[in-house]
Amino acid sequence: MGQMRAGLNSDTHSPEEVIASDGSALVVEPRWLLRNNSVGIEAALVLARRQPEKFLLLIPALLSRRRFPRQELDESSLLDVSVLPYDEGAIRFLREERRRGRRIVLAANGFPDTAARIARHLNVFDEVVERSSTKTAPASLKAGLNPPRSRLRDWLRALRLHQWLKNLLVLVPLVASHRYIYPIAVFDALLAILCFGMMASGVYILNDLLDISDDRHHLTKRKRPFAAATLPIGKGLFAIPLLTAGSLLIAVWLLPPRFGLALIGYLGLTLAYSLTLKRRMVIDVIVLAVLYTLRIIAGGYAISVPLSFWLLAFSMFLFLSLALVKRYAELFQAQAAGSTEKARGRGYWPNDLNMIASLGAAAGYMAIMVLALYVNDPGTTQLYAQPKLIWFACPLLLMWVSRVWMLAHRGHMNEDPLVFAVRDRVSLIIGALVLCVFWAAG
Repeated sequence: MGQMRAGLNSDTHSPEEVIASDGSALVVEPRWLLRNNSVGIEAALVLARRQPEKFLLLIPALLSRRRFPRQELDESSLLDVSVLPYDEGAIRFLREERRRGRRIVLAANGFPDTAARIARHLNVFDEVVERSSTKTAPASLKAGLNPPRSRLRDWLRALRLHQWLKNLLVLVPLVASHRYIYPIAVFDALLAILCFGMMASGVYILNDLLDISDDRHHLTKRKRPFAAATLPIGKGLFAIPLLTAGSLLIAVWLLPPRFGLALIGYLGLTLAYSLTLKRRMVIDVIVLAVLYTLRIIAGGYAISVPLSFWLLAFSMFLFLSLALVKRYAELFQAQAAGSTEKARGRGYWPNDLNMIASLGAAAGYMAIMVLALYVNDPGTTQLYAQPKLIWFACPLLLMWVSRVWMLAHRGHMNEDPLVFAVRDRVSLIIGALVLCVFWAAG
């Protein structure tokens, strides 16, 4: 991946090389107009998202400095130039020079179609030519070409550390099996959380890079570090293998083999989700439910305890409901903004809201029915002294699921449901009461 990063950034230059001048005209290349990124790398990501099979065939050329496939990327990617992270300082300088009578020329340098569309979009160029013959930048432009420096806050946002809260699901088998009294089991479970956190962060970065064009059209996602170009894409490509390989090394070295297999399965499924499954209606939310449940399965493998059928069934239905909440909230925002078109990068239309709400509420109530059936299971008496007390958890969870869907219906669910639950006082109170119920039952 480091070689790929070098290949994709092979057309990056210093500020001194940004604008070529022949005395009478300023000649600009498309890649020099962007903050922290290049046209080549942007086009490669769009191709990877839309035609992954063709992107895989181009990987040898992408790794090469001499054979970088500019023509193939130009013809295949259909890069959306309207949302590229343009350097506003450079654009202002070019407009000012043109106002003063200077001729402004855009040199395609291997990206003729993309260059033509950029020229039409920016409306600042007098001509588009194939190549530039000089590489000396006027000193007056340098001040506007300093890309924003990467900040720790940007990296924390890109890693989505707040999403690590989802990995607390790894602890569910530890708590359900009452093995939290064993230090070794607790240590293994915490290591499993670390592995899933690192793996998830690597996948989040990959997902952000693949979705970068769609995110730039989104009201809030366009502020993400890679979409906003506050972090260079090349650094993101370097971070992905660093995080995923580190996660797998810890898993193989310190945890049971079955946990490592579960982690690999999580990686494979998330890659499939990022590349194609997230755009498939219904399949996307089922995959999300499976990914949540896989965390619980991996938690059981990490401490070597058998997994309960009831626990897995409860998890699948509950997280299917929450995945549908997430889709509902996205579509609600789109509909509120007046959109009647299919959601970008998704398989849903705004008028699907009523059906999604029906499916989601039904899945949430099915989860609670599974919990009610679990109370009467003969195996429950082996774990709990007073299993009948678990019945009190059912109305509490009924209240929580109903409240989540009512808030989504009113347009107040503007974030991931699990992140919302951690920040919502009522959800925290209900969660504490449910834990008290299970403690009293035990």
